Amino acid sequence: MLPSRTLNIGILAHVDAGKTSLTERLLFDTGAIGRLGSVDAGDTCTDTGELERQRGITIRSAVASFTVGGTQVNLLDTPGHSDFIAEVERALGVLDGAVLLLSAVEGVQAGTRVLMKTLRRLRLPTLLFINKIDRAGARGGALLADIRRLLAPVAVPMTSVTGLGTARATSVPYSLEDPRVRDWIAETVAEADESILADLIGAGTGGRAADDGGPPLTGDRLRAALAARTADGSLHPVYFGSALGGQGVGALIDGMVRLVPPAPVGGGSEPRGTVFAVHQPPDGERTAYLRLYEGELRPRQRIELHRAAADGTSETLTGRITSLQVVGRPPGDDGPLTPGRIAVLRGLPGIRTGDRLGPPGDDPAGTALFPSPTLETLVRARNPARAAALRAALLTLADQDPLLQVRPAPDGATSVLLHGEVQKEIIAATLHQEHGIEAEFAPSRVVCVERPSGVGEACEEIARRGHTGPWATVGLRVEPGTRHSGPVFAYETELGALPHGFHQAIEETVLATLRRGPRGRAVTDCRVVLTRSGFVGPLSTAGDFRTVTPRVLLRALDRAGTRVYEPYHAFEADIPLAALAPVTARLAALGAEFAETTGDRHSWLVSGFLPARHVQEFQGLLPALTHGEGVWTSVPSGDRPVREDAAPRQDGPL
Repeated sequence: MLPSRTLNIGILAHVDAGKTSLTERLLFDTGAIGRLGSVDAGDTCTDTGELERQRGITIRSAVASFTVGGTQVNLLDTPGHSDFIAEVERALGVLDGAVLLLSAVEGVQAGTRVLMKTLRRLRLPTLLFINKIDRAGARGGALLADIRRLLAPVAVPMTSVTGLGTARATSVPYSLEDPRVRDWIAETVAEADESILADLIGAGTGGRAADDGGPPLTGDRLRAALAARTADGSLHPVYFGSALGGQGVGALIDGMVRLVPPAPVGGGSEPRGTVFAVHQPPDGERTAYLRLYEGELRPRQRIELHRAAADGTSETLTGRITSLQVVGRPPGDDGPLTPGRIAVLRGLPGIRTGDRLGPPGDDPAGTALFPSPTLETLVRARNPARAAALRAALLTLADQDPLLQVRPAPDGATSVLLHGEVQKEIIAATLHQEHGIEAEFAPSRVVCVERPSGVGEACEEIARRGHTGPWATVGLRVEPGTRHSGPVFAYETELGALPHGFHQAIEETVLATLRRGPRGRAVTDCRVVLTRSGFVGPLSTAGDFRTVTPRVLLRALDRAGTRVYEPYHAFEADIPLAALAPVTARLAALGAEFAETTGDRHSWLVSGFLPARHVQEFQGLLPALTHGEGVWTSVPSGDRPVREDAAPRQDGPL
């Protein structure tokens, strides 16, 4: 008998908090797997890649499932390192809820805070699991206080711990039938639920039942309030336990099933869904994980997928599903994929992460959450004969991660946009181990872009007499576009005035020229209009237009003027009281723009925006400025104009 409902739950954590171990324990304790895998041994169920086994970290999202009663739970084990935060963000869009892990020893870490901010912004139902209670140095009450101060103001402990910090540590669920426990937990729930607050106030003045005939505060009423407030993201149940030892995991499973509601199912008949992960083994068939929201999908069905291209345009992929395996169903079960479930699709060689099934522009998962990467590196094959193979391998990796942008660069190199240095290491190792290519990476540089400041026009015409040079007339006007519109090409000339091949040559050359710009930086958010055109048959060729167009465009850009923009990070620095002056002084010297500074008896919380080129530098300075007590979190937050007194220093233009 098939489960009556499905939950898609993400397992998230800072690096080394134990989420892959927790995934293994959840699958083992529910009978989904017959033996426990080990991160150290490299034989876990979800970390199947060679690099993941070697490094003991999760790089790509993986899906596994187990069943409890009538509920199937699909687990997504997501990356924990900040360089792969885009992978995490995409996974969040297809989830019904999440489990955020913390180590009882290390406590609230920078990566934990970044993840929790995203979860709270999305109001995604989130349970907290405090792992490693059996390790020396594990904390209980003090850690719960840190959670309420730094992560979630309304954190409700659901289990008690004895023997904390020892091998004998145990975790026992609180019983809501115990009046003392019920009242104690209700006091915390009341911070997020007005009906429970009214019950407590009524009980303190003679009881609500005596005042207005309302029901007493029972265990069932408190459980209903916990479920409702967990569902809307206003409170977070907390479970203490150990993934390796299994303590507290049963209570966590019960919390998943009881407190996380499945996402509502759409009523449309047309299929709508999101591709949130793509796997492409070398010389193997590409597979894609898709979450369905409406309609049905079956094997052999023809579908149409939509995606946004890097230049802001939209693309469409049409193909037929040759194989569809619904996660959680036995192999060979070819039943349809229904709303709320996840399936592995085959037969679509061009499918990419982020592709959407449904009307163009529809984004049911909210996948466009994360800004573009802020670093660029140039990659070359150590063996020049492998240059083409290197570029093909990088394009394959980009299909699995659309935020990993790949494009040709001068002198046979390939340009790759990145989130961080660890990501570069992973790419290098993947190229070597999976594709047999030794690659060399240039030092990473911050990516700046340019935008037109005004309007500029230029034209180059075929002379009436004695013409020499390319046989092409091209006139272009450059003007600012709306933010995030990318480069847009338009016509004021009649489309039939030139042969189609000449029109195509002009448009392709305009877009290619804008990608490198007059100073090597991409020019974006602009509108380029073809104002004049002409040719002489049979002398004119498409090559003539490809030669003339860049010259005209660069002159028009020069007359319009451009301004350089650099990427920024939104940051928060949690620092000791005594460190406020040196920290803010150093941030100001690096060009930070401050948003808010608040403090209490524990620390100061400084927030603002810092140029991305200074983030790594300041992270290195923070321990000395705060005597090792500062906590730094930052995420990309778009770009801003470069101040003329603080132009980015770069080894070559980007």
